[in-house]
Amino acid sequence: MPATPSQVSSQNEGLQLGLRELMSFPLTSIPYSSCLHGHFMVKTDKSKFFCKVCGSIEDAAAPSVNETVNIINGNSTFHCLRDIPSNFRQICSVILKGDVIFSTDSYMENFIKSMERKRRGVSEELLLRGPTLKKPSNWKQFLMNDENKKQFTGLLLMEWQKSTYISELQGRQVTLICDGKVYALSSDDSIHVKLSVIPLLCSSQEETAPGFASVKTYVYKYEAFLMSGLPEEGLAKAGMKIQSKILISATTEANVYIMKLADPELFEYSGIWPKDQFKPAAKLSSVLAAKLSAPIKFEYLNGDVSKVYAPSGMPAAVLNIYKGILNILQMNVKQTQNVYELHELGSHGMCKTSYTITEDQKADRIRLTKTKDLNHCQQKIIKDIGLDFMEKCSECQTRGKSLRGSASYNYVMKQEHHGALILEATSAEVIQYSPFNILNGAVQMQAKQKLKLMDIEKTLVEPASADYVHYGSLQYDFDKEYLQSPINILRVHNAEAQIIDSLKQLVAANAARVQEDAPLKFIELVQLLRVARLESIESIWAHFIRDRPEYRYWFLSAIPSVRTYAALKFLKEKMEIDEMTHTEAALALMTAMQSVKADQETIMLAEEMARNTRVWANPMLQKVVILGWGSMVGRYCDEHPTCSDKFVKPIQDLLVEALGKANEELIIAAVKSLHNAGHPASIKAIQKLLPGFSSQAANLPLRVHVGAVLALRRIARKEPRKVQEIAIQLLMDKNQHPELRITAAIVLFETKMPMGMVTAVANSLLKGSIAEGNLQVASFVYSYIKAMTRTTAPDYASIAAACNVALRFLNPKLARLDYHYSKAFHVDTFYNPYIMGAAASVYHINDAATVFPKFIMAKTRAYMAGVYVDAFEIGMRTEGLQEAFLKRQRVSSENEDRVNKIKQAMRALSDWKANPSRKPLASICVKLFGQEISFINIDKDKFDEILQLANRNVFHSRSRDALRALMSGVTKHFVTPMRQIELRRILPTTVGVPVELSLLSAAVAGASVDLHINTSPPLPASFHPAALLETDIDIRATFAPSFSMQSYVTMGINTPFIQAALTTKAKVQTAIPAQIKAKIDIAKGKFKVEFLSAQGIDKLASAHVETFAVVRNSEDSAAVKKTPVIPPEALRQLSIGTSARLSRIASTMTGGMSASSEVLHADLPKKLANKVKLPKAYKKKMQVYSKIFGFKAVSEIVSHNAAFIRNDPLYRIMGNHTFSLKVTPATRGPVIDRIEVELQFGDKAAENMMKEVSLSEEEEVLEDKKVLLKLRKILNSTSSSSSSRSSSSSRSRSSSSSSSSSRSSRSSSSVSSSRSSSSSSSSRSSKSSQSSSSSSSLRRSSRKASILAPARQLLLKKFKGRHIHLHAISKQRSSHSSARSFDSIYNKAKYLASTVSPALSIAVRAVRVDLKKQGYQLAAYLDKDASRLQVIFARVAEKDKFKLCADAVKLSSHKLMTKMAWGTDCKQYAVMGTAETGMMGEEPAVRLKLSWDIVPKQMRRYAKKVYRYVYYMAPEYGARIVKVRNPRNQAKLTISAASETSLNVVLQTRKATIYKPAVRLPVALPIGETAVELEACQKNWADQFSYLFAKANTAECIVKQDTVTTFNNKTIPNNVPESCHQVLAQDCTDELKFIVQQMKKRDQYSILVMVANM
Repeated sequence: MPATPSQVSSQNEGLQLGLRELMSFPLTSIPYSSCLHGHFMVKTDKSKFFCKVCGSIEDAAAPSVNETVNIINGNSTFHCLRDIPSNFRQICSVILKGDVIFSTDSYMENFIKSMERKRRGVSEELLLRGPTLKKPSNWKQFLMNDENKKQFTGLLLMEWQKSTYISELQGRQVTLICDGKVYALSSDDSIHVKLSVIPLLCSSQEETAPGFASVKTYVYKYEAFLMSGLPEEGLAKAGMKIQSKILISATTEANVYIMKLADPELFEYSGIWPKDQFKPAAKLSSVLAAKLSAPIKFEYLNGDVSKVYAPSGMPAAVLNIYKGILNILQMNVKQTQNVYELHELGSHGMCKTSYTITEDQKADRIRLTKTKDLNHCQQKIIKDIGLDFMEKCSECQTRGKSLRGSASYNYVMKQEHHGALILEATSAEVIQYSPFNILNGAVQMQAKQKLKLMDIEKTLVEPASADYVHYGSLQYDFDKEYLQSPINILRVHNAEAQIIDSLKQLVAANAARVQEDAPLKFIELVQLLRVARLESIESIWAHFIRDRPEYRYWFLSAIPSVRTYAALKFLKEKMEIDEMTHTEAALALMTAMQSVKADQETIMLAEEMARNTRVWANPMLQKVVILGWGSMVGRYCDEHPTCSDKFVKPIQDLLVEALGKANEELIIAAVKSLHNAGHPASIKAIQKLLPGFSSQAANLPLRVHVGAVLALRRIARKEPRKVQEIAIQLLMDKNQHPELRITAAIVLFETKMPMGMVTAVANSLLKGSIAEGNLQVASFVYSYIKAMTRTTAPDYASIAAACNVALRFLNPKLARLDYHYSKAFHVDTFYNPYIMGAAASVYHINDAATVFPKFIMAKTRAYMAGVYVDAFEIGMRTEGLQEAFLKRQRVSSENEDRVNKIKQAMRALSDWKANPSRKPLASICVKLFGQEISFINIDKDKFDEILQLANRNVFHSRSRDALRALMSGVTKHFVTPMRQIELRRILPTTVGVPVELSLLSAAVAGASVDLHINTSPPLPASFHPAALLETDIDIRATFAPSFSMQSYVTMGINTPFIQAALTTKAKVQTAIPAQIKAKIDIAKGKFKVEFLSAQGIDKLASAHVETFAVVRNSEDSAAVKKTPVIPPEALRQLSIGTSARLSRIASTMTGGMSASSEVLHADLPKKLANKVKLPKAYKKKMQVYSKIFGFKAVSEIVSHNAAFIRNDPLYRIMGNHTFSLKVTPATRGPVIDRIEVELQFGDKAAENMMKEVSLSEEEEVLEDKKVLLKLRKILNSTSSSSSSRSSSSSRSRSSSSSSSSSRSSRSSSSVSSSRSSSSSSSSRSSKSSQSSSSSSSLRRSSRKASILAPARQLLLKKFKGRHIHLHAISKQRSSHSSARSFDSIYNKAKYLASTVSPALSIAVRAVRVDLKKQGYQLAAYLDKDASRLQVIFARVAEKDKFKLCADAVKLSSHKLMTKMAWGTDCKQYAVMGTAETGMMGEEPAVRLKLSWDIVPKQMRRYAKKVYRYVYYMAPEYGARIVKVRNPRNQAKLTISAASETSLNVVLQTRKATIYKPAVRLPVALPIGETAVELEACQKNWADQFSYLFAKANTAECIVKQDTVTTFNNKTIPNNVPESCHQVLAQDCTDELKFIVQQMKKRDQYSILVMVANM
């Protein structure tokens, strides 16, 4: 080559390129001259090229049609789609057409075609998480990304394998090319979809894919283990390990290999990790060796395991272990890329997988690493049991995760002529779970696998002699996991016999009281019933259960929790032949139909029950079955989103049938069933019931319209847009009923409408409603928007933001509307660190023409672990309640007995009862976990039953029969098993062994009752119940309630042959024996009850929570091993280790002082000591010792948890927690024989008292001395204050204080009353001066302002009492005036016991063996002359002077004063109260005042908490706060009547005055015109209350000149022709009880009221 490089010609004339420069570029197979600017290659003209090549070749003969295969370009099909469905599942269904080879071109990096595509443009990659993903908004742009098309092709392959496509694949073959492999799909048996790989058509791009030689056997050493527990070392874990040799060799079939496990061994683990070792499960290994050693076959090509074959009869658990091994061999190696991502098929489904490939040329090794994100899988393999009612909260999961998983694989391979040979492979999988948030700690399940090549042999593996069956691909196969309980392994030999034995144990063991293990035994019974066949269940019922009530209840309680088709069919058959009562059938079916596994068989069974004539004969049973039917359809369609409308069509037909019969109850039941189903195909059927969408809807009642709108709520979860369109149309239609529009608003907001729609509703609806005068809708929507602005729940975050925007331009006056208008209330809380929360909503729908709310609905929601549950919802309508009560007839006679008065109070209902066409009195519906489970109408039939019970003869007869039964003795034991709670999620692992997260809980409650009644004298055979009033009654009763509950939370392995899990077990046990002896003498007013002492009573309640690692296997049930998660030895080691680390840190900080590593330095910094937490137990023991009753109650809490590792809730739960409550006899003091409680009324009440309460002589002398000392102190203070006056203001204050004090002291006769009187009078003086100063300051501030708000004028008004004080009485007034002084009355007799006899006494005696008096007593004294009531409570014991004295004195008809003192002889603490009527300005008012001097510190602390709560919550309810200084140690509440239906409220405390004007009342006040109107029914309290309630809640219709204001506040112009009657108001019922008309004549209006005989 010359020294000066020559120039090279170029197509670009202006570009001269040297040879040296040219050689600096890499050599390529494509000349650079074919490149465009930007490094994109020119697309070649392939058609011209093929014409040139094929020019000399003759055309071949055209093949026949039968031999023709249509090859469709996949990308062309994608681009040519029209009317694209809404989600990818429907798109997959549209694409599948004809017998085709569906090819999708896939090109490698830097190929001409791929470069051409990049030149056209590349869109953003979209992660296809599943078939339910909605279609992209721009379909063409979605197809511009190659990764999107690859994912879509993989989704086609996944979808077309489902059973829903069997009908389309039957007798046909569809071939799909996906990622270089050719898959053939067909269905020959109409049951399964057959998937196979066509090797000859597969791409050969991947030349380094792994493979095995056809004449060799590869021997690998395999080891896999799984471990569950907390991630930290030194804690207990549970797990299992598998060790074996694996032999792999080829078969005679192309790309089919055989695999066999040689010498498999199983190990189990329950111990401290990593200290303890795995222990061999020898018995289990020997039993499973034959099954594990059976070889399987699999198709393997280019690293892809496409098919798995196994001998027929191989257990699913063993086959899944093989699939776990094959999962290691699965890999997709790309030759041209070293780092790439794809969705790869594996045990968990089609999951997102990342590959990294490196080549070690020196060692001649290929190293491959792949990681799987188990949180992003298409068609994720998962099985849920009992979680149907939980809804995923995607917004919650953005704030934290509760379940995460990932897996990583590492390979070392060597290139061979047949492909890459796997030398070593390892995998590691981690699944983390926490009910709170995994960032705050989580339980982990770790799975590891190791595969290492040991040898290569020439002897091939022989297949098994049995026939091989195709078992699908690598995906985990669920078999019957739901049959296996995660808390025990039951070996079922004879299910029928074992069920009978279990029932016998339950009945026998719980005959007297509920045993601790009863819930566990009940769970075992349910598990046995699950594996039993229908024939066995029916045999047990017929021969053992049917006629034995003690077994029948246990059996019928367990059947609904079985969740199988056999259990549901059993209930159906027994119901049809009347072997179950209607109540038993309704309760059992209500639970069973809501929990049974929903499939096509059970849905057909439910449909048969819904059509059964026996079901239709009982309305309650009919509703339960129809609602359960819809619930089953809903759960099935949730599990199979592509379910067709054929499942909901029968319910729609039932609705049509009900409409044809005009059966309102059946219409509502069918609508609620459609709500439970939640299928979008029901929208059209529901629209036929809505006005504005169907003409026939106008003839339906309003409750049907409302029910139809509410039925859209569950459908909105799948089709929110369609439901929004319907709801907003109803809401905007002003011609619709307000209740219907409000219900539509509820549905609309629950669809989480976007901001634009919220703004549109706020603008067009609310302002329009104000203009038209319909404030019911406006009030409800405004309150809903305002309530949503304060929500913190993540799923409502978007609508909360929209409501915050909408609220800014709405009229704030709508917030002032009171409860007479419809309202929505919503409160919630959500704690982000724990992703937990709760919410509650209440909807109150009212109408202008109603007194009672027309409709009330309340619901609750709970958030936890990334899901939410609509736990409970109840709704109540009151259609006929208002009519019944407002038309109630008066009682004809006051002398009638009580039964007749009750019947007369219900006389309005009797008229309603006689007319069967009336509306129901009320209706109630209940939803549990988002499903309607029942609804009830209080109609004519139910009212007949109530009246029958109120019948005099029936009542007397039943009372007499009940009393006779009690006199003969009653001994009963009631046992009630609660419904079993079962929540389970089963996940596959890379090892092939499932991991399960579960919550299992059961409870049993029971009570033993032994009751005997004797009368003296004995009652005759036929006696009247009134004879009991003249009879002594002796009652002896033994009542022993007991309760037991056990709950298990597990995470770990659950298979039929081994269980290894971390388990938290909680158990609660209560047993309260009580023996009672009572004596009742009504004639003498004496009631006496005796209780046995605490002898024989030990533990009342106990609770124990422990977390342990447990392992058990089916072959060695006795070798169950449990290890506490934090064993004592681990605590000691952790404590020593933590102390040592702390010492070393402290040593470093203090300069390396020499000390023992296990002893903390004395001068360790406090901050360091606080940060490092040493493991220690939390212990708290509370003891209550009653010397009076002779018993000791001890509650003890001991907690050992892992909070020293991480102070998070999960770690605080992990450990051992114990609570116990024990009651034992006192070890010291006198022995108590029994406890007596005696009540005595009347003149003999004093005989019941154990201790006389009076003032001793020493106390009287002491009181006189204290009075003199107090008087001297007051006089000295008066003289000193008058001599040292410094200003006029101080002179006036001290003179007023001294004068009031002197007056108080002169009127006092005892030191305590003198002190209280003096302090109270002086405080009144100071308070009045302070209040006057505060009011004067308010006046000054008001003068500065130009205008004073009317609401604040309340603070300027003074309360003026009507009571005249004693010191102000004129000398000419009579001494018998009603105005008296509290002090004078109180000081006459501190204890009324010395002047009057008690009217009531209650004695609680602890009867001692030595017969000394001990206990408590309460006596009530009434001094009618002084209008004084005194209640004294005293403790009766030696040297015990504690008393509580409560006095109430009616000073006049306008004032009542009270005093409560307590402590030693009622002298330590005192509180005074005053209630007084008067005037506040021009308004009648009442004032309540509370004052105190010395009260206990604890009472002060609680009072401050109440004050802070009121202070901060008052503005939320529209109250206003003014900070002023009011008198100390007192609080005043002043309430004045602003009108007949509203109050002004002012609360004065020490630091502030809180007031709110015009508080609306639910009843009218008997003042003004109302008081005059009430004179017509003065002697009838019921009529008075009814009138006051109606007047406060009914609306008014006002006619003023030519304008009419309706009940709904609509203003209508009134142009009435002369001499024509116009109806203003009338009774809207069929009775037409009244009608109000007006007539215009010569510009004068006259009103005509016509009233029927009411």
